[in-house]
Amino acid sequence: MAAPSAVTERERKYEIVAGSGVPRLIGVGGIATQDDPVEHVLDASYYDTSTFRLARGGITLRRRVGGPDAGWHLKLPVSADERQELQLPLGGDPHKVPGRLRRLVRAYTLGEKLVPIARLRTDRFAHRLAGADGGTIAVLTDDHVTGEVGGETVRLDSWRELELELDPSADPGLLEEFDRALVAAGASASPWPSKLRRLVGDRMPVASRLGKKPSAGDVVVAALREQYGRLRRADVGVRLDVDDAVHQMRVAIRKLRSTLRTFGSLVEAGSVAAELRWLGRQLSPARDTEVVEARLRAQLDGVPSELVFGPLRQFLTRYFARQAAEGRARALTALTSKRYLQLLRALDALVEEPKLTAAARKPAKGGLRKPVRKAAAKLSRAEAAARGLVGAELEEALHDVRKKAKRARYAADVVKPVYGKKLRKWRKNVKAVQGTLGEHQDTVVGRDVLRQLAVAGQGEGQNTFVFGMLHARDAGRAGELRERFLGEWRRVRKGARPGWLG
Repeated sequence: MAAPSAVTERERKYEIVAGSGVPRLIGVGGIATQDDPVEHVLDASYYDTSTFRLARGGITLRRRVGGPDAGWHLKLPVSADERQELQLPLGGDPHKVPGRLRRLVRAYTLGEKLVPIARLRTDRFAHRLAGADGGTIAVLTDDHVTGEVGGETVRLDSWRELELELDPSADPGLLEEFDRALVAAGASASPWPSKLRRLVGDRMPVASRLGKKPSAGDVVVAALREQYGRLRRADVGVRLDVDDAVHQMRVAIRKLRSTLRTFGSLVEAGSVAAELRWLGRQLSPARDTEVVEARLRAQLDGVPSELVFGPLRQFLTRYFARQAAEGRARALTALTSKRYLQLLRALDALVEEPKLTAAARKPAKGGLRKPVRKAAAKLSRAEAAARGLVGAELEEALHDVRKKAKRARYAADVVKPVYGKKLRKWRKNVKAVQGTLGEHQDTVVGRDVLRQLAVAGQGEGQNTFVFGMLHARDAGRAGELRERFLGEWRRVRKGARPGWLG
């Protein structure tokens, strides 16, 4: 089956009083004409796990017949008003979700079977809204909906709603202008993000939220839940080969690992941190290739053309294409493995039914101080261990300082609901150290890659003069960054921080 086609959907839904007419929007947002309605009868079957795992993640999966876009639709949340919709044509077994879509949502279903959970029949009256040039700006639909949801008891419901959907080419900011006009005309914003959520919302588990006086364990689990959600969203992006998706997934992995290691005295997680480390390593080649190639090409842009000999850029394209293909294959192999599925299930259990220690029951303000203080102390010890070193030993030690700085910063992020203001300045200073040492590590990795490129280039008869020149520049840049780090570290040591941090 062909790959899904992607559409960006920007829309808002509105309640409307029964019997009232459809608002006229001529003159709003550049609308010159509002066409007479075109009627479509839509019949959609929605699929999810029996525990509504997709709906709980803000995802809808349906098979719809009728209308101009009949087919299988997978809708993924991007923001409050925006979703990415992936479409596949009708075909095959009408009662079986296509494999391409099942695999895309594996991080949400965790291998559970996708079954029909609801059916919606919509009598839609669509008004095309066009500008003076005749081009479509938006579509305003008047939907008369009948819904049926199964389960232990069958329930029927019916309602009417308006839906304003922007054309993909329209300015997203027009949503606000249309919103004001529709509200002024008597419509009111719908409290439901989708028709499906309106129909099944009362059957879904209530999302957990931090209370006014959370325990230390509550705060840590909330942070784990947020990063687990980001990992799953990035999982879909990696499978679709979306730009920056591998990076976003690795960030979520690092934050999950860091939280589990820093606050391990509060949450029992078994081997989850170790398995996250395995997953990060499987994604590492794909992300490292992206970073190294982008950095090298930026460096080459600053080299005078007379110093670049031969078809150098073509050589780099071939070299990095091979690296990228190998990295992506390794990442996808990991994401389709049983080991990864087991990790996802462990993470899901960790945030849904966490095993908390006695220390986790302490009030957040008291129970979170010690783990953050330990993270800060480890950072200080790592910096002290780097003093007096030179060469490769110094580079390795500074890389360790960077990792400890990142963990300290992530610890501050976890406790932000409790100590956000008090740790703000310290976190900012730690982040600056992390950033500088991140650039420093880029020069270390960059020099190693430049050496490899020089060897590979010579094997292909490529003039590698420029690689040696960039290697020398990176060495000089590393020295500058080490000097900058010294000043930033003084701000970490002497800057504002709460007394309990030490």
